[in-house]
Amino acid sequence: MSDIAISFMSPRGRVLPVATIVAAIVVLWYALAVLLNWPQVTAMMANNGQTGTTPEIIGATWSMERPVLPSPHQVIAEFWKTTFEVAPSSKRSLLYHAWITASATMLGFAFGAILGMLLAAGIVHVRTLDRSLMPWIIASQTVPILAIAPMIIVILGAVGMVGLVPKAIISMYLCFFPVTIGMVKGLRSPDVLQLDLMRTYSAGDWQVFWKLRLPASIPFLFASMKVAIAISLVGTIVGELPTGASGGIGARLLSGSYYGQTVQIWSALLMAALLGSVLVYAMGGIERLTLRKMGARV
Repeated sequence: MSDIAISFMSPRGRVLPVATIVAAIVVLWYALAVLLNWPQVTAMMANNGQTGTTPEIIGATWSMERPVLPSPHQVIAEFWKTTFEVAPSSKRSLLYHAWITASATMLGFAFGAILGMLLAAGIVHVRTLDRSLMPWIIASQTVPILAIAPMIIVILGAVGMVGLVPKAIISMYLCFFPVTIGMVKGLRSPDVLQLDLMRTYSAGDWQVFWKLRLPASIPFLFASMKVAIAISLVGTIVGELPTGASGGIGARLLSGSYYGQTVQIWSALLMAALLGSVLVYAMGGIERLTLRKMGARV
C-alpha cells in the first residue's frame, strides 16, 4: 500500500481535509455576513449621525441583533444558550424541539421503510406490479412536498388525526421511495448462476427469497435507508410548518421567521443538521452490526 493511501486512512488523514473545508466555510461565512449586513449597519450609523471606521463597521456586522446573515459565533452562542443553558423540558430549549421532530421522523421512517420493503418484494415477485406500480412510485416523487403537506394535514385533521401521525405520514411519503428503489435493486442483485444453483437444490420462491435474495439485498437496503432517514427528517420539518405546532424544529424556524429572529433560525438549522447526522450515523452503526452478524468484514 502506498504512503499516500496510508496517510489518508490514518485519523489525521481523515480529519485534515474535513477541517480544511470547515475552515474555508467559516471564512466565507464571515465574509458574506460583512457583505450582507454592511448596508444595514451603515444606514443605522448614518441615522445616528455616526461615521464608523471600517474595522468598527465590520465588527458591527458580526454583532447585529437581527442581521440578514448572522455570524458563526452568534449562531454558536445562541445554539449553546438554547441547548445547554435551558432546561430540556422548556419550550425555549432546542433539545425539546429536536426530540419532537426526531420522534416524528423515526415513526415516519419506520412506516416508510416497511412500506418500501413490502412494495419492493411485490415488484420483484409479481410482474404485473413491476409494470403497473413502479411508474406510479416514481411519479409520486415529482409532486412537491410543500404542496402535499398542507392537504395531508387538513385531511387527517378532519378525521381527528393530529399531532405526531400527520407529520409521520408526510415523512413516510418522502422516505419510502429510496427504500423501494434500493430494495428492488438488492433483491435483483443475485446473478443467474446463483439462481440456477437454488433451482438445482429444488428451492421454492419463498426459500430463494429468504436464503438468497434477502441476504443479498441487505447492503443495498442500508444504503437506501441512510438516505431515507435523512429525507424523513426533511419531511418532518416540512410537515411542522403548516400545522402551527408549538413544538418541533419546523415550529422553531417558523416562529423565528415571524419575529425576524435570524439567529434563532440559523441555530435551529444547526440543530437540524446535527440531528440528521446523528440519525445517519446511527443507521450506519446498525448496518455494521447487521453485516458483522452476517459474517461480513466491516
